[in-house]
Amino acid sequence: MSGYILHEEKDDLVLPAEKADRLLNRGDGDAALLYLCLLRLNGGIAPQELMKRLGWSELRLANGERTLQEIGLLQRRAESLPPERAEERPEYSRTELADMLEGDAGFRMLVPQVEQKLGKEMKTADLQILAGLYDNLGLPADVIFLLVNHCLERSENRYGPGRRPTLRQIEKEGYYWARLELFTQEAASAYLKQYHVKQSRFAQYMQVLQLGSRPPVESEEKYISDWIDKGFTSEAVAMAYDKTVFYKKELNWRYLNGILRRWDESGCHTAEEIARLDAPRTRNPAASPAGQGKNEWMKKYIKR
Repeated sequence: MSGYILHEEKDDLVLPAEKADRLLNRGDGDAALLYLCLLRLNGGIAPQELMKRLGWSELRLANGERTLQEIGLLQRRAESLPPERAEERPEYSRTELADMLEGDAGFRMLVPQVEQKLGKEMKTADLQILAGLYDNLGLPADVIFLLVNHCLERSENRYGPGRRPTLRQIEKEGYYWARLELFTQEAASAYLKQYHVKQSRFAQYMQVLQLGSRPPVESEEKYISDWIDKGFTSEAVAMAYDKTVFYKKELNWRYLNGILRRWDESGCHTAEEIARLDAPRTRNPAASPAGQGKNEWMKKYIKR
């Protein structure tokens, strides 16, 4: 990578209104911070020094740089950007892992912290997974530490105290975080806060599904999490559960989810909205044969 150079007409830190508007309209805080930092330095600086000054990963710096390029506040050649990450997890040789441990302070500090959390010394296969999260996915060390703690807490909640996740489980969740673009400590912390709020509501849904007070397993959690995201109250899920047991004689997750999906398509997510949707509609007796109008509304339920 080459260094950055910005030249402003004044020695003071001045941000012209037109450039400020570009940053404000884009709404990218990292891009704005990067631009202010470059203005403040008022000269050339190597990317490594800039990452150290801002406390950023290379991927975070590249994302901020790309935004500044797109809004015309920074000119750099496209080929100087880091390459896109591979679709499949790369395999790191022992030599490559040794080079990372020796030459990358962030990765070197991360390894013993993860070992302490997981209560074991990581082998080569474990280090390859951790290197993939750090080097290939671009998750910074502080975000990976939050990721490991999150997976550890989730494993203990599901399987009991002392149960620790495998590196494969952590890797799977790490790829999910990457898809959510949780590349900063702030973004990861906001996600975890939302996750814990959602977790506190899971018990309500497990109760209406007659599953007791146990925590949901992973597949159950995915269903319930999706329902919460769509805005379904526990009362609405209880109504779907009642219909499911009536027709299937037992809890059938796919059938119950299908009911909720139809309600979601109708814009109904609360017990009141669903009651109005399912309420019998008044029919004109003259439009139907005698005696059929009053029971017509029941047919749609009988056919299900």
